[in-house]
Amino acid sequence: MAIYTLPELPYDYAALAPVISPEIIELHHDKHHAAYVKGANDTLEQLEEARDKEQWGSVNGLQKNLAFHLSGHILHSIYWHNMTGDGGGEPLEKDGVGGLADAIADSFGSFGRFKAHLSKASATTQGSGWGVLAYEPVSGRLIVEQVYDHQGNVGQGSVPILVFDAWEHAFYLQYRNQKVDFIEAMWQVVNWQDVAKRYADAKNRTPLIAP
Repeated sequence: MAIYTLPELPYDYAALAPVISPEIIELHHDKHHAAYVKGANDTLEQLEEARDKEQWGSVNGLQKNLAFHLSGHILHSIYWHNMTGDGGGEPLEKDGVGGLADAIADSFGSFGRFKAHLSKASATTQGSGWGVLAYEPVSGRLIVEQVYDHQGNVGQGSVPILVFDAWEHAFYLQYRNQKVDFIEAMWQVVNWQDVAKRYADAKNRTPLIAP
């Protein structure tokens, strides 16, 4: 039985146009995200077989495959909900997301500084990767992280609340090699209500270790 399943999109393929074309959304969700779900499930089956047979020769490769596919599935599941066709701008108290706005100002100095930081982190990932706004539970601060492929350069307890997909399959059909233009356009569809909810949920978790 499959453990992970491909989540349905919270909108139709055309909902984020013109920032992201319907063709990209369909291909990205139905093919790429689906492949990560299948990869995670297949790898779990292979690990189960290794345990049953006590054959551990391939365990290093399987663990890397699991991390790659599972992280891809999780990050994409956040990504779809981080966007909305009527989003964008910046989080404001009048929109009910004042707590998130205050946290961004406290952690980065201002929304403008945060936006510049996340944009640069997303656009300069080495090869394929992600720019991530995460809640770091030990300090209680928001931090920006770079994720190479689907892993790396992250605090082990950090919780991603806003993710920018900087893999070429996320933008190339529409933006060609202009990753910076795609990242800039992404700010037009950020769903701050979703980000604020993820921030509140992350804050309410018990820290892994004491500060």
